[in-house]
Parts: sequence; C-alpha cells; structure tokens
Amino acid sequence: MLAIFTFSAGMYIMNYEGVCSFFPKLGFPSWVVAPLAAAKILGIIAILTKKSQMLKEWAYAGFFFDAVLALGAHLNAGDGGYMMSGMAIIAIIVSRIYDSRVFGNIA
Repeated sequence: MLAIFTFSAGMYIMNYEGVCSFFPKLGFPSWVVAPLAAAKILGIIAILTKKSQMLKEWAYAGFFFDAVLALGAHLNAGDGGYMMSGMAIIAIIVSRIYDSRVFGNIA
C-alpha cells in the first residue's frame, strides 16, 4: 500500500505540470496536486513511524478516501485509469487489517 502512495506522491512531484494538466479532466482543480502530494507523504510518515495511533488512523482514512475518489473520478472520466485505484483500495484494507493483527491496535 505504501509503495502505491509513494509512487503516486513521487509522480505528483516529478511530473507536476503533467499531473496538473490531467486533474481537470478528472473533475478536480489543478491546485490540489501539491497539497495532495504533501498529504500523501505525511500519511506515509505517520504510518511508518507509528508515533501516534490517531495520526496513523487518519492516514489510513485519508488514503482510503483518496483512492475511492480517484476510482470514482477515473470511472466518470472513462479514461481506463481506475485499476490502480481499485488495487489501492484493496491494499489499504489488507494493510489496515494486517497492521491491527500484527501490532494489536484493533480500533
């Protein structure tokens, strides 16, 4: 799951202009790219550091909402890019369940 969102944040940063030009086709404003990249990086850090259970839960929730919105946007746009979003949703759910079982943080 973290690999998917690391790749996504990296793409937003490395191909900023390309992503900014593509977001309006999905129905989102282009200004949201930079804050979304920053939020993804912060979410990755929150999950990996395990410093705060609350921040980790917010990161999982944020990743889930991001993936669901991306899935809906790609389906609505009909661009065929929905598969990665679907895989991200599955990866988030599996990661959250696995995290709870391994570290005993059942919410």
